Amino acid sequence: MSRISVTCELGEEHADFLEAKLQAAAALVETAPAEISLAIVDGQTMSRLHEQYSGEPGPTDVLTFELGRDAGRVREGEIVVCLPVASAEAARRGHPVEYELMLYAVHGLLHLSGYDDREEAAYARMHDREDEILASIGIGPVFARSRHPPPGLPPPGASEM
Repeated sequence: MSRISVTCELGEEHADFLEAKLQAAAALVETAPAEISLAIVDGQTMSRLHEQYSGEPGPTDVLTFELGRDAGRVREGEIVVCLPVASAEAARRGHPVEYELMLYAVHGLLHLSGYDDREEAAYARMHDREDEILASIGIGPVFARSRHPPPGLPPPGASEM
């Protein structure tokens, strides 16, 4: 079983929910790290981290960091999620911000557990697994829902006129 800790630069009201749900999600992933820290940060902090570690300007939804390996597996890792990005996406997609944050947390968990999303087939497999996990822990398929938004909302990436 993974040990989960949550730190909040902001969004403390989400910490208990995220800790419990990430614990449940990690229990479903055989290769989950033994220790996982989840940090909820603001846009400025995420922008700085995104630039520093990915060379990309501006905030992103989630960054994942391996903190320790043992026998070829990640034993300890950190997942950093951006609350302002999650809030905007959740509002656009029509679901609670906690669901969006959990999508990001599970995405990070899967990266720490050996999943990759750089190639098309791996991308599909990883996002299907995210939704499978989210459904198993009582949230439902957040990623699939984003590909098929509620009526009246454009699909992700669609330009709005």
